[in-house]
Amino acid sequence: MMKKPRIILPLAVLIVSVAALRLAASSAAAASVPSPQQSQQPSAPTIASALDREINGVEKQIVDVAEAMPEDKYNFSPETLNIPGADYKGVRTFAVQVKHVAASNYFIWSPLTGDKLPEGLKDGNGPENLKTKADIIKFLKDSFALGHKAAATLTTENMLQNPGNSKSTRLRLATFGVAHAYDHYGQMVEYLRMNGIVPPASRGKSD
Repeated sequence: MMKKPRIILPLAVLIVSVAALRLAASSAAAASVPSPQQSQQPSAPTIASALDREINGVEKQIVDVAEAMPEDKYNFSPETLNIPGADYKGVRTFAVQVKHVAASNYFIWSPLTGDKLPEGLKDGNGPENLKTKADIIKFLKDSFALGHKAAATLTTENMLQNPGNSKSTRLRLATFGVAHAYDHYGQMVEYLRMNGIVPPASRGKSD
């Protein structure tokens, strides 16, 4: 009976050693698998991703303003205020401002993608049959979807090429769409202010 501990002790050491080896192997295997944080590292920026980010920014601003204006104010124009000394005769209504941004997006970005213009789109004021707020905002969002598609076509190899019969480079068209939208964003913000509506981007701020 006195010899059993001598047999049990080496066996216990063997079991512990095997367990340690298994643990070490498991740790090594786990270390070789990238963590979720490592696997989600952002890829290097490209001309396409940089432009897409700019389109995202202006799209949010424009869509937020379009949604902030009540539908019964969509036909508002500063001309209706009859401000003494002002000259707003013939300026676009808010609805046409929104449609103009969308229409311009199509005209500017479609050469990059090769997409056909939407039915009824003939000029910068957008299709005449779009009357409701919902239809106009859908037209706007669809135009920005085209912008994202256009941005995705840009590469360092083709960005200075002229698409189709355009006299502008691909990069010029892509960036001009963003600049043009921001220009009209400023006007749309003033339309909101004239109706006592704080623009979404300014809410919660001192201005």
